[in-house]
Amino acid sequence: MMLIPTYVAPSAIEGVGIFAAEKIPAGTRIWELEPAFDRLIRQGDVAGFPPVIQAFVERYSYPYPHDPERLIVELDNGRFMNHSDAPNTVFSDPDAGYTLRDIDVGEELTCNYGEFDPGFEILPGRRFVETV
Repeated sequence: MMLIPTYVAPSAIEGVGIFAAEKIPAGTRIWELEPAFDRLIRQGDVAGFPPVIQAFVERYSYPYPHDPERLIVELDNGRFMNHSDAPNTVFSDPDAGYTLRDIDVGEELTCNYGEFDPGFEILPGRRFVETV
């Protein structure tokens, strides 16, 4: 769950992204896993969901690092964080995310999906470009 004020807006990276609603200092804890808020889904249950929900889970979930049989689906703006090979956040701790540098108001928050999803690969048809 996001611990800082954010908003969702169009992204130059892909679709929409999550943006800082206020200035965020370097090293700020911006996200933490909150099982009472973030949805943990058993991977085996996904096949029984309607196709539209399966597509949603595929798009917005990632493996729960403490139990590979479960997926995390974030219920807040965190699910809109886009991938970057040069992110401004770090998620190497499976239970928390931090800013790597100061983040300005209106700046898109990005992360490296490979830090928390070992099977991550950019899918064909999705546009990921780095912003300067």
